[in-house]
Amino acid sequence: MGTAASMTIEENLGMADLRGKARTLRWGVSRTRRKHYIRLLQQMELGLEDRLKQTVNLLSGGQRQSLTLLMATLSLPKLLLLDEHTAALDPKTAIRVMTLTAEIIHQNQLTAIMVTHNMEQAIKYGNRLIMLHGGKVQLDIRGTEKECFTVEEAVKRFGSTLKDETLLSC
Repeated sequence: MGTAASMTIEENLGMADLRGKARTLRWGVSRTRRKHYIRLLQQMELGLEDRLKQTVNLLSGGQRQSLTLLMATLSLPKLLLLDEHTAALDPKTAIRVMTLTAEIIHQNQLTAIMVTHNMEQAIKYGNRLIMLHGGKVQLDIRGTEKECFTVEEAVKRFGSTLKDETLLSC
């Protein structure tokens, strides 16, 4: 959803790269920027660096999600909001996207909030876990306590307020 499907990978990256910057009437991507995009795409290991001129609508869901993640972080935002960003992906692709997400956040020292129903991801990534029910905080785990935390413990501690069976799915 974060991409323009009828535009090329390069055009999508160029548009995201200019977000919040002064723009001119000049159209296109410079050689320098194209090389930069190729380096970034190579790090993703999805083969997109060889497909810059391909329209985004021809990409798989995981490729589009990875491209969207890259686009969202090109300008190094102060806060990155990830809302179920692996929910529609197959398990293998979801792991790859989460690995990329963690790498980008760590390399760029970004602050991120990840909203997910995937308890394994919620526990594995980040430094704080907040579980909500009915818009209210039911559980807030951080630091050394979070390091040893498990899905089973989360379900147990969440207790009787646990109504959403999707919390248990991966």
